[in-house]
Amino acid sequence: MSFLKNTLLLKRFVILISFSIVSLILWNTYSFFNRFKNEERLKMEIVATAMKEFAKNQNLEADISLEDKIIKSNTNIPMILVDENGNIGVDSYLNLDPEKAKDPTYLQEQLEIMKEQNNPIEIDFAKNRTQYIYYRNSDLLNKLSYYPLTLILILALFLALIYMMFTSSKIAEQNKLWTGMAKETAHQIGTPLSSLLGWIAILKMENINDKYVDEIEKDVHRLNTIANRFSKIGSLPTLKKSDVVASTKKAYEYLEFRSSNQISFSFESSQQEIYTSLNEELYSWVIENLIKNSVDAMMGKGILSIGITVELNKIKIQIKDSGKGIAKSKFKKIFKPGYTTKKRGWGLGLSLSKRIIEDYHKGKILVKSSDINKATIFEITLDKVS
Repeated sequence: MSFLKNTLLLKRFVILISFSIVSLILWNTYSFFNRFKNEERLKMEIVATAMKEFAKNQNLEADISLEDKIIKSNTNIPMILVDENGNIGVDSYLNLDPEKAKDPTYLQEQLEIMKEQNNPIEIDFAKNRTQYIYYRNSDLLNKLSYYPLTLILILALFLALIYMMFTSSKIAEQNKLWTGMAKETAHQIGTPLSSLLGWIAILKMENINDKYVDEIEKDVHRLNTIANRFSKIGSLPTLKKSDVVASTKKAYEYLEFRSSNQISFSFESSQQEIYTSLNEELYSWVIENLIKNSVDAMMGKGILSIGITVELNKIKIQIKDSGKGIAKSKFKKIFKPGYTTKKRGWGLGLSLSKRIIEDYHKGKILVKSSDINKATIFEITLDKVS
């Protein structure tokens, strides 16, 4: 408990420090942006003064080289000079595309942008003539304005990466825990199983009704199968050439015998024997999971059928029930770990089935179709082998 509390406090501390650092960087960027913008304003005011002095002295024998140099020093801030009526004079612009500037519409569009970004600078020339300098931010300042957004994006990607790594690590840890529990469960079941097999041998010698003993023996072997299944979780199972018809029918018949008499079972196969690479214990687990889900969906009353066909070297195993159906939006969701519509259950059956079929057997499992309150068809696809 103390460890979890310390971990939570550490996470909060890291988040607080990260937020503080980002806030500080953003504030410094904002301050630098404003400072740079003010410097550009000051530069344009100096240019405006130089233009005023240039106009005043251009008809006199005065040295205007300084004013000319100041005006020409503006090589990065786009500007437009307009008269008091808002008209743009000929060649009354700087640092704009010379080809585009030949179009009055382009100049007017640029002027509107400049009016939005900055207040104009007024120049009072002689003879009560007034003109205005409009300018927009330099390319460097525009790029700087995108820096905070870029920083936030990089930070978001970094946090997303950390989250994915943390989630992946957590899932791996959970998988390791479940694998360990499964193997320990298999180990614990093994001891009473051995004892039960001994008791069955004694019952056979005591002249007990063979039918009862056979059923007990089937259930003990069933427990042994379950233990073997759990022991294989987390390990790569061994596949061998097997008859999928026989394996499916075996799992089907076991549950048919132990299900409600109000469920009508049927089994059909296009061929008597169809071979594929199987781990029979895990495959039968999938079939049992699907049949149990169908029985639950029908609430113990309805029709359940299994059909096996071959299409272009692909084996199709379909399990159809007359249950309550599945909404189309949930066709994929039902295979996710933890998803269940039952009041009791961990939502692991279909998730485990998907892993067994797709990861171990390189096949496919999906909801083929479903009509609410009519019928649902699950389909398993496996490769046929000769």
